[in-house]
Amino acid sequence: MSIDSLNWKILKCLQENARLSSAEIGRRVGISSPAVTERIKKMEDAEIIQGYHTSVSPFEAGYQLKALITLRAFMGMLKPFLEKVKTYKEVVNCYRITGNENIVMEVVLKNQKHLEQFIDQLIVYGETKTQIVLSHVVKNSEIKPLQ
Repeated sequence: MSIDSLNWKILKCLQENARLSSAEIGRRVGISSPAVTERIKKMEDAEIIQGYHTSVSPFEAGYQLKALITLRAFMGMLKPFLEKVKTYKEVVNCYRITGNENIVMEVVLKNQKHLEQFIDQLIVYGETKTQIVLSHVVKNSEIKPLQ
């Protein structure tokens, strides 16, 4: 499915606020509410729209640290790690990457002691590097049309 200019306008609205009603999106893009609903459904079916999410502040939820941890897996440990990482409650995002490391994870932790304990679980699978996140510079920037 190709994304025409009208669908891009709808996607822009949804990326700004996924809770907008079809009627409000229709007013903004110049089509009827049922037409918006139909276009959204088609984009969901085509997996262009992959979900709707609530963003929760880890700090307001009681976590004191957010970190990025890279892992360079030991020989034969990547596949077991790919299964294990899905069970860690600390991991909010995990990517398999190219380069010297195999994995980069975004994690939230209660404190430094929690970070230490979490790293101790990871070192069975490979070498880790940790960076503490100080602040977001760009957060959930919208996907825009290809030029």
